[in-house]
Amino acid sequence: MVFENSNEILSLYELNPGNSHIVQNVRETDMTFIWNVADRMNITIDKVPFQLGKNQIIFLTEFHRIDSIEIESARMVRFNQPFYCVVNHDNEVGSKGLLFFGAAGVPIISIDESRVRDFELSWEIFWSEMHKADILQQDMLQALLKRMLILSVRILRQSNNLGKLDKTQGEIVREFNYLVDKHFATHHDVAFYASQLNKSPKTLSNLFSLVSSRTPLNIIHDRIMIHARRQINYSNLSIKEIAYELGYDDIQTFSRFFKSKEGVSPGHYREKLEQPLLQ
Repeated sequence: MVFENSNEILSLYELNPGNSHIVQNVRETDMTFIWNVADRMNITIDKVPFQLGKNQIIFLTEFHRIDSIEIESARMVRFNQPFYCVVNHDNEVGSKGLLFFGAAGVPIISIDESRVRDFELSWEIFWSEMHKADILQQDMLQALLKRMLILSVRILRQSNNLGKLDKTQGEIVREFNYLVDKHFATHHDVAFYASQLNKSPKTLSNLFSLVSSRTPLNIIHDRIMIHARRQINYSNLSIKEIAYELGYDDIQTFSRFFKSKEGVSPGHYREKLEQPLLQ
């Protein structure tokens, strides 16, 4: 089901094996979350396989490449930025840097039994509202979308230890993740992000040590690697062009960095991807 008002688009789908291809029809500025309601769902994103159990939800942006998906039964919500911008309205749901536009990988939440009814109720009303057409429909749909996002943010904050931090500390972690996702190609040093947050690099390191074994520098490097692999996997750019795109003037420096993270050089990584095609 699709709501469309000029360029503002929201869609809801009950997914099954017969229509799962819809998941791969991603448009510019689309944000997506898929709620698995069966025993298992397999999805491969940027060549990385993920297996979701029942009542797990995965969150994706337009920049994630969905290679394949195997679904028994799932629910999908997809909306574009004109319909609801999670960055501009971050004060309403607090999802920026957590559910979307974060540097910490692909977010997945698990809904425990005590919370399932909250999500079920939201979905039922959401689905019902899609059938209505009046001047308040869009406002209601945005409110329901926000409710599901807020419910998800609450779970994610608890699962990634952000609940241990006070509000100010939690906002710093979220904003750092968002800034890294935005600037990773041009700024590789913790000092830049610390200055943007009016904190010292040491303060950032101490803060992240409270919630994760990953340091701020680890997060920056991991985000660079996600983009590097994505470009090698899906683009025809040369390794030199990818290195330059990621802010490396010297291809050797980029190659050493990539090998230290992946175990092979970027050239060998690409060759390994191409081998099955040559056999």
